[in-house]
Amino acid sequence: MQKRILLITGVPGVGKTTLLVKVIDALNAKGISVGGMVSREVREGNTRAGFEIIDLINDRSGWLSNVNQKMGPQVGKYHVNLQDLDNIGVRAIEEAIEKCSAVAIDEIGPMELFSQKFKLTTKKALESQKLVIAVVHLKTKDALISFAKQRQDSMLFTVTIPNRENLAEQLKNQALLFFSSQQVM
Repeated sequence: MQKRILLITGVPGVGKTTLLVKVIDALNAKGISVGGMVSREVREGNTRAGFEIIDLINDRSGWLSNVNQKMGPQVGKYHVNLQDLDNIGVRAIEEAIEKCSAVAIDEIGPMELFSQKFKLTTKKALESQKLVIAVVHLKTKDALISFAKQRQDSMLFTVTIPNRENLAEQLKNQALLFFSSQQVM
């Protein structure tokens, strides 16, 4: 079975989002439209202040979580901004399902899983016929992550410092294999 769901996992800070962005850029360079959301760390000096959500299609951004935010579910020292997650992140995934060839989701993790809309939309992406490239949190136990990992059309890539440079090429090739198999059908 052709692999359509490419899952990226690994320890915090190993470069999962960087890898995802490299694959998105490589696919865009081949004329394959990729939408969805990526998260990036925001630092104030040497301290991580939180995480920003970026909509890949519309370039909208907002806070996923922030140390200075006092409301929302708490994960460590961060409070999750469910409003920005739903209004920017979830909308970006929905739009990618509708309009793009591939859907990027960064990440299916403890912060994002507080949003029911995120869970439902991510499941919709996983059940679509689109290529999905998603970062999944290494240790989080959740039915949605299990669902993604156990699908016959999914493939899990674990990022390590020694393999992270080669994984971008492997993921890109796997994605291109999916698209070439679609043209044959």
